[in-house]
Amino acid sequence: MKTLLTATVAALLAGAPAALAQSTNQVAPMLADSKIDTPTFVTTVPNANEFEIQSSRLAEEKASSDDIRAFAREMIADHTKAGEDFKAALSQGQTTASIKPAGPALQPKEQQLLDELKRASGKAFDQAYIKMQTDAHRQAVALFST
Repeated sequence: MKTLLTATVAALLAGAPAALAQSTNQVAPMLADSKIDTPTFVTTVPNANEFEIQSSRLAEEKASSDDIRAFAREMIADHTKAGEDFKAALSQGQTTASIKPAGPALQPKEQQLLDELKRASGKAFDQAYIKMQTDAHRQAVALFST
């Protein structure tokens, strides 16, 4: 399962190099030092993916930079595909765990971050969006490293 899911993270991270390269802020990954069980893994990944899609949809509307809007469109496409690939991997019997067919709800922390992003505007929005995407990608890398 990890091999197929590791390939999925490549899709999750496809648009991240530019954002990661721009960030000098070191984020302590929340999962880096712990092992995660399969049921937690298969619910955490779709939740994280959904956060990146929703925040990117918001960026499509609110970003002041054309480059950030273009990045957001790439993130939506990449994470939509990654979510479909992840569901396909689960349905192919790679694991006995399952995810909700209707799609994952955001976790409270993710919803709080999305609400903060909704309140931002202009360049402050752009900076907050890039920071949130960078942090989310670092956490995804940590998740797939467990």
